[in-house]
Amino acid sequence: MPASVTISQLSYSGPDGRSLFSSLDLSFGPGRTGLVGRNGVGKSTLLRLILGEVQPGSGTISVSGRIGTLRQTLQPGQGETIADLFGATAGLHLLDRALAGEASAEEMAEADWTLEIRIEAALAQMGLAHDAQTLLASLSGGQRTRAALAALVFGEPDLILLDEPTNNLDAEGREAVAGLLARWRGTAILVSHDRQLLEQVDAIVELTSLGATTYGGNWSHYRERKAQELAAAQHDLDVAERQIRESARKAQDARERQDRRQSAGRKEAAKGGMPRILIGGLKRRAEQTAGALDRLAERQSEATADQAQVARARVDVLTPFAVALAPTGLHAGKVVLRVDGLSGGYVSDAPVVRDVTFDIIGPERVAITGPNGSGKTTLLRLVTGDLPAASGTVTRGGSVAVLDQQVALLDRAETILANFRRLNPDSSENDCRAVLAAFNFRNDAALQQVGTLSGGEMLRAGLACVLGGKTPPLLLVLDEPTNHLDIEAIEVVEAGLRAYDGALLVVSHDRTFLEAVGVEREIRLGEG
Repeated sequence: MPASVTISQLSYSGPDGRSLFSSLDLSFGPGRTGLVGRNGVGKSTLLRLILGEVQPGSGTISVSGRIGTLRQTLQPGQGETIADLFGATAGLHLLDRALAGEASAEEMAEADWTLEIRIEAALAQMGLAHDAQTLLASLSGGQRTRAALAALVFGEPDLILLDEPTNNLDAEGREAVAGLLARWRGTAILVSHDRQLLEQVDAIVELTSLGATTYGGNWSHYRERKAQELAAAQHDLDVAERQIRESARKAQDARERQDRRQSAGRKEAAKGGMPRILIGGLKRRAEQTAGALDRLAERQSEATADQAQVARARVDVLTPFAVALAPTGLHAGKVVLRVDGLSGGYVSDAPVVRDVTFDIIGPERVAITGPNGSGKTTLLRLVTGDLPAASGTVTRGGSVAVLDQQVALLDRAETILANFRRLNPDSSENDCRAVLAAFNFRNDAALQQVGTLSGGEMLRAGLACVLGGKTPPLLLVLDEPTNHLDIEAIEVVEAGLRAYDGALLVVSHDRTFLEAVGVEREIRLGEG
């Protein structure tokens, strides 16, 4: 029987009492399903509910088949080895005792003589040449993920749960995860913001505060469906606004006809010959008719306005983020950055970066790529002067702004508006408000304390403060800007960077992001 998960009338609230799910109905069958949605909507929590690590407030979760899982982080314990990851430590110890002649006949009958070979084969399939006794702490983050993937497949589960499996992975690590997903023929549930990985799924489930919606097909198909939903919502809004205008026109026509009838009645009464009691009755009837027309027009206006409000809200939700920025004035031939023979690192006699040379000329967009540990972030810190160079030179040809993963340029204790004014002292209050509104920090949202923001909101605030001034910097430096962001937040960042006409130097493993922001060339580290 194929592995499956059936969720019925599920309700769950977090430790803070906030409701994440209410009467949720959802099912996962054979195939690969991507689970998407904003950060905080409950994607990882749903996986924990399926695993039984937390219990729902009400409702049921039915799982058929054996589950294997890959977690977001893998922090090895002291002395923990690859064998521990595979759950094979006891089995390997038994083999050692058997080879030493220390095992009993009963233990010899339980020994799995293929265990070590099968572990090595599973590791090799993920591109690792290590043995089972290798300490996990000696592996890089990407290597640990590869080992975890090998252990996952080794356990031969019917259903796999993957929670942001490509976070913090280099290109090779991402390829390993993508390869596993491409080969998987069972049931898989994938929580990810990696759009390249989501291209491999068979269905997308979008999780929102209102529930879940399932879309057949991969990420591209999902985006097409969302575009169709936006077009339909825009059509509904156009119809509602047309009805508002038509209702107002009809109401005006009715009033004018009523006014003409009243005017004719007054003229007739003025000629004489009509009893005063009849004149009074006609006047009251005219007033009642006018009042009824006004009430009818008001009800129709309210109904059409409500329809328009619903349609407009849906259009606002579905419309992709877009922003306009002031020009940098950067000329095509200007040398923005010149790096010549640059070497350095955190230990003076052991530089991580060695003899790097490159230029950025005009509004070029350049990515620094390479495996984890090759010195990408170190190179950024050397380029920006945050880290002193051991040798070589860095020449910056104009203003430079840096957005690191922590968005450290923002003061956590201050509001977004206060940060903007501090970083852009030549901008007026109205200028600040207008830019922040363009980055979706409207009205009181601009008064939020930065320390209370989510990762996506903080990066969006950082972009607004750095790029939204009267004269944006000539060069923007970004370090892994999409890490731990949901897809909506990533697309906001992409839209902001597309609107920026300056030069860009970015470290990222996210190939879709690099293409979306128009990266033109790469400087690859760690190749000899």
